[in-house]
Amino acid sequence: MKKIILSFVAALGLIAGAAHAAGGGAALDKAPNRINDLPALQNGAKLFVNYCIGCHSAAFMRYNRLTDIGLTPQQIKDNLLFTTEKIGETMKATIDPHQAKEWFGANPPDLTVIARSRAGLGGSGADYLYTFLRTFYRDDTKATGWNNIVFPNVGMPNPLWQLQGDHRPVFEEHESHGQTVHALKGWEQKAAGSMTPVQYDEAIGDLVGYMQWMGEPAQKTRVRIGVWVLIFLAFTTVLAWKLNGAFWKDVK
Repeated sequence: MKKIILSFVAALGLIAGAAHAAGGGAALDKAPNRINDLPALQNGAKLFVNYCIGCHSAAFMRYNRLTDIGLTPQQIKDNLLFTTEKIGETMKATIDPHQAKEWFGANPPDLTVIARSRAGLGGSGADYLYTFLRTFYRDDTKATGWNNIVFPNVGMPNPLWQLQGDHRPVFEEHESHGQTVHALKGWEQKAAGSMTPVQYDEAIGDLVGYMQWMGEPAQKTRVRIGVWVLIFLAFTTVLAWKLNGAFWKDVK
């Protein structure tokens, strides 16, 4: 029995290690929680439409759903409808699928539920996206000219490089289990972007917050209803307990 338990624990360790390695082995930064911040979600929607939807679709999200984050139908039409003329249409990428496969080796994935699907051992899906979008760096050995700390050998370039600028990772070496490991020490800014590093981190926080909201637009309603359901259940539990005592008080 002891051997079985030890084998099971070892297997779990191997699975966790494999999942960690598949994610690039990088520690994830905590994403700011902006799921209830309407101005941040609106800015995130703007960034998504301007920088993401060229290659990535959000095929399960309709433009008119953006009214839930405080945008009017006219604002959506004037500022966000780049791929369609109808506000009731879904968010579809502008890139041709055949060209995308030729350029990147595969069609870029749909991003509707990307914040939910990327949750793992290292943190939430929002943490993953927040770190991923801030850790691109130039790599001339790659076909796109870019690489990523969180997703090594990623097939996409940095879509936000004009905002972020050009920064390079600085690694330090240390020994681990008899092997030399290159750990990320920090970043060196090579060329400034249109945003400062602090402004860029804020913008990515807004973008990730929007993608987190997009994965489940009704989550605030679900939480609000859930609270009232718990209150109702607590009240009915107390009422049932009192009634039970009243019904059986004369029974010995």
